[in-house]
Amino acid sequence: MSNSSTYSDDVEVATAAARAGADVVRALYGRRLDRFDKGAGDFATAADVAAEKAILDVIRAARPEDSLLGEEGGQQGAVDAARQWLVDPLCGTLNYAVGSMLVAVNVALRDGAAAVADPFSGEVFRTDGSTAWVRHEEVDTPVDTPLSPTSATRLVDVNLDPPFPSAPGFRAVDLLARPGFVAGFRPRVVSTTLALAWVAAGRRAAYVTDGGDLSQSVHFAAGIALCRAAGCVVTGVDGAPLGAGGRGLVAAADAGTHEQLLSMIGARP
Repeated sequence: MSNSSTYSDDVEVATAAARAGADVVRALYGRRLDRFDKGAGDFATAADVAAEKAILDVIRAARPEDSLLGEEGGQQGAVDAARQWLVDPLCGTLNYAVGSMLVAVNVALRDGAAAVADPFSGEVFRTDGSTAWVRHEEVDTPVDTPLSPTSATRLVDVNLDPPFPSAPGFRAVDLLARPGFVAGFRPRVVSTTLALAWVAAGRRAAYVTDGGDLSQSVHFAAGIALCRAAGCVVTGVDGAPLGAGGRGLVAAADAGTHEQLLSMIGARP
């Protein structure tokens, strides 16, 4: 890429950047990689760092005036830039480090286009901010298929990672013991925000996680954008809109599933 005119659309920038990161993640899979401790049991690997560099190289070349926020490198570019890209180069690092392929590469323009790449399936879930598709990169002629959420699977991904900021009122693990949940849904824990893309694609009925305001998180922004553009119902765990002061995330394929989950989240065990 030689200049900012290489890509005319932000969604193509997001897609190319996510693919570049996914290429690195796939190429380094299975190797013995250096680890960088972040504390509290969290760490990054050399793959996280290399993938983020590949992603940022694409964005810088295409959108040199924009600022960047990467999970590993932090804030880069002009702090007063009108636009900012949020980058999570390897969501599911713990999975990746033990040889699991359940990972995602997340790239999102704040309040705009976004892409989530699955390095091992060759799929890129993408949105221009109003419509969402999945592109299969492993075929000769990539085709965009519109994302169509549905709760038919009844599978709900629940993030069980600490901390639990809403405890004791709500802990995600408590949701799994509610009679209503067991009667209506089946839990899954993939430990990566790839599950959010699966909600948008109809492979999961919902995704639930605790936390603070996740709307501008490098981990969650791309998945949230996909779900919204696909027509999912997206709120905090308290049913309030995402934003400053928000609590966690419930992304559901439809209003009925969303209502069911909120009723259980609000109930005591």
